[in-house]
Amino acid sequence: MAFDRRAHRRFASWLAAAFSIYWLLLAIAPVDREVWLLENVLTALAIVALVVTFNRLTLSRISYASIALFLAVHTLGSHYTYSLTPYDAFLQSWLGISIDQALGFERNHYDRFVHFSFGLLLAYPAREVLLRVAQVRGFWGYMLPLMLTLSCSTIYELIEWGAAMVFGGDLGMDYVGTQGDIWDAHKDTSLALLGAVSSITIVAVVNLRLQRDFHAEWVESLRVKHQEPLGEHAVRAMIEARESH
Repeated sequence: MAFDRRAHRRFASWLAAAFSIYWLLLAIAPVDREVWLLENVLTALAIVALVVTFNRLTLSRISYASIALFLAVHTLGSHYTYSLTPYDAFLQSWLGISIDQALGFERNHYDRFVHFSFGLLLAYPAREVLLRVAQVRGFWGYMLPLMLTLSCSTIYELIEWGAAMVFGGDLGMDYVGTQGDIWDAHKDTSLALLGAVSSITIVAVVNLRLQRDFHAEWVESLRVKHQEPLGEHAVRAMIEARESH
């Protein structure tokens, strides 16, 4: 199927318009404006990156939709602050059930849901970028997106920690949103990894069924391409090559 750039651009434009309206509505009277501003810094950077790279690295509709869905989930959390997002009240009013009561939750778990969504929704865009830019294949086309997602999740936890140290007080604690759990960062990164594993597993199953050279590609990706070791041998070779010129 040929790539229709005009149709792709229309899809991206409609998606951007829908998210913009959603974001503007949730920008009105957030629970804590300072926390909202901090939460939206990375959102703004992500949107700028997507706009700047659109023509040079146009992603699939699946990737753009996944990114938009994650940003929507994050935007909702930034409006209420993660620890106060009334997901349980929403469920009770819509479906008449309390997930907190049913599962015995003693804290607000919206932040856990967002971290799981981070891995679930962003692992595929990460895979697409790695396949198209770094040209990874086979085993590495599945493992590296997991590692990249986990690394980004960990970096975000470090950013939260740094922000809490800089701003301190209630603002810092509200931004981090540990809710008294000393293992909060560990659980968040674990859920991000679980989400990424779920996403990449689905991709692997689809490719296993549809890709004819799936097994051959995996075998080739694990084959040693260069028999000579690197490290000091590569440095010596570069020095000798430089001296010869």
